[in-house]
Amino acid sequence: MENINKTTVKEFIIAGLSETPNLNFFLIFVFMLIYIITVLGNVSIIVAYNHSANLQTPMYFLLANFSFLEICYVSDTCPKLLSTSLADHKSISFYGCVTQMYCGLLFAGAEFYVLATMAYDRYSAICRPLLYNMIMNKVSCIQLVGGSWVIGALNAVIHTSLTFTLPFCGSNNINYYYCDIPPLLKLACVDTKINEITIFAVSGCVIIGSFILTMISYVKIISTILKIKSVTGRKKAFSTCTSHLIAVSVFYGSIFSVYFKPKSKYELEQDRVVSIMYTAVAPLLNPFIYSIRNNEMKGTLQKLLRIVTKKC
Repeated sequence: MENINKTTVKEFIIAGLSETPNLNFFLIFVFMLIYIITVLGNVSIIVAYNHSANLQTPMYFLLANFSFLEICYVSDTCPKLLSTSLADHKSISFYGCVTQMYCGLLFAGAEFYVLATMAYDRYSAICRPLLYNMIMNKVSCIQLVGGSWVIGALNAVIHTSLTFTLPFCGSNNINYYYCDIPPLLKLACVDTKINEITIFAVSGCVIIGSFILTMISYVKIISTILKIKSVTGRKKAFSTCTSHLIAVSVFYGSIFSVYFKPKSKYELEQDRVVSIMYTAVAPLLNPFIYSIRNNEMKGTLQKLLRIVTKKC
């Protein structure tokens, strides 16, 4: 990133949520509520994992790490979004924009492979139950999560470096609510084909790679479940995967629709709505998906709530 200082832009102006005052205040309230519920919900999953002997399994270890990533991810966009929406001068410094993009790409990249690891965990539990404890031991779980962070970091370095070596010598108005690759490519005053190719190539390896790994796990899981003769057994086996499948569908579906198209097809107004799905809605849904559909997690959370209520 040695050429980063060649840009003439010192700050970017962020469009925010809405230019209509009444609608803007309503959206600020909604996003503040989303942020608070998301953080509290995902923190509760982490606390439940740390304080319950019943949840000390690889599946819940991965879920706790995924919840931590969700907190980091939503915290990368929501606080700044809320502060700029309330301010008269809706700006973010150049290096603030660099940091926000890097962190967003880091957390998103790590999430893809933590989701793939969670699918592999379910594959190991259902398809190779006798070897499960050997495959998903503590060391391997830590290595898989650590590897996810490394992939996320490499993905973030590549995209952030390429994006911010571009000269932004024209408008500095980002028609978006945070610093992301598509709206910043729109502001560059040079040809960005290399960046677009890199998005397809690197993001393809990161996103498509993790998606393929996840789908391979589920193809094998489904084929194994269908071989179970008992209807009750099939339902029980599939129920352990349902929550994860919902999370995968929401996260991947919205990501695909934003990043895998050429710059000429970027519709920032439309993409803004879609990106809210993976930056705000998906992290918000995570605690509900995993707690409502999971009796062990639900029971632990209820116990913790009763303990907290008694102390208060």
